[in-house]
Amino acid sequence: MPAIGENAMPRIEPFEAFSEEYDRWFESHTEAYELELRAVKALIPSGVGGLEVGVGSGKFAAPLGVGTGVEPSARMAARAKVLGIQVLKGVAESLPVADQCVDFVLLVTTICFVDDVDATLWEALRVLKPDGFIVVGFVDRESELGRKYMRLKDRSRFYKPATFFSTTEVLDHLNRAGFWHFQIKQTLIPGNSGQPIEDGFGKGSFVVIKGVKKGPDA
Repeated sequence: MPAIGENAMPRIEPFEAFSEEYDRWFESHTEAYELELRAVKALIPSGVGGLEVGVGSGKFAAPLGVGTGVEPSARMAARAKVLGIQVLKGVAESLPVADQCVDFVLLVTTICFVDDVDATLWEALRVLKPDGFIVVGFVDRESELGRKYMRLKDRSRFYKPATFFSTTEVLDHLNRAGFWHFQIKQTLIPGNSGQPIEDGFGKGSFVVIKGVKKGPDA
């Protein structure tokens, strides 16, 4: 049986080979990027210490003030380090972090690349403090953008190995792992420029879920 994380390598190969191209997406889609940032930030209170799993090149961790990240891709990690982020080499299913040591765990466009979603969320639960929380940002498979990505994924360098999830599926995984009291934000809502970030899901292509770690008596 392969060790946990051994099969993660195929999923990081595009990011190793095309890290510069990945970063250029944020430069050429500044409005979408800013909306995603705002949606994530809306669910993270100030003054808490977080860990981003799948920190990539630091495009979310740096502006959100998340000082530590876990990343399997050396090329992406090098870019994050330039932004002042402490990067630990590792995979989501086996975090190189002690039990109950962080206030929150952040995963942005990471859940679609992990090998085992449940193991990833159990690890997040393990490293969270008793009153900690998780924030998961992702493209909803059932949204307009999600359907487009699904249709074209075999032609994409980055999304070809990805597994997309619906919001309901992510909520089910989070609940089974041991999270509750969910808050949800959505953005990249087609035709909605007046209120670009809304509560809930079903209209926006980019969804952010916050879940609180259940206590022992829950």
